[in-house]
Amino acid sequence: MLLERIVAGDRDAFRALYLVYHKRLGRFLLRFLRRHDLVEEVINDTLYAVWCKAREFRGESRLSTWIFGIAYRKAMKAVRKDSREPRGGEADDPPPLTTQDPSERQRELRESLDRALATLPPPQRMVIELAYFVGHSCEEIAAITSTPVNTIKTRMFHARERLRGLLPEWREGDQR
Repeated sequence: MLLERIVAGDRDAFRALYLVYHKRLGRFLLRFLRRHDLVEEVINDTLYAVWCKAREFRGESRLSTWIFGIAYRKAMKAVRKDSREPRGGEADDPPPLTTQDPSERQRELRESLDRALATLPPPQRMVIELAYFVGHSCEEIAAITSTPVNTIKTRMFHARERLRGLLPEWREGDQR
C-alpha cells in the first residue's frame, strides 16, 4: 500500500517507508561496508532508487527483497569503487580469545567474527550477512543478488569453511 502511494508521488508515504527501511538497511550495510559515510550514501541511493522506480516493482517478491536487492547492487558498486582507492593494511587473523568473563568473551567473539568476515570476498560476505544477520533465506538472497540459488549455497559453503579456518576457537567447539 505504501508503494502504491509512492508511485502516486505521496511524499508522506515515502517518508514512512524511509523510516521503516533506514534502520534495517543501515544495520545490514554497516556490517558489510564498515564505513558510516558509505552506508549513508548507499541507503540514500537505494531509497532514491525506490522513489524513482516504485512503479517498476511487480510484486514477484516481497517488497523488502526488492529493496534489499537495490541496496545489494548499490553496496557492491560502492565496494568496487572503494577497492580502487588506496588504503591501509589488510585485516589480520583474529587473535585467540583471552578471557573467561562471559560478557567480555562475547565481545571478543563478536570482534573476532567481524575481522574474519572482513577477509571474505564480497560475494561470500554478502550471503553470510544477508542470511545470518538480516535473516533472508537462500531463495530470497538469490532474488536480491540476481544469482542462482545453487550459487548462493556454494558461496555460503565456502564462506563458512573459510570462517571455520579463521576462527579456531569455534572449530574446536569452544563456544562457551
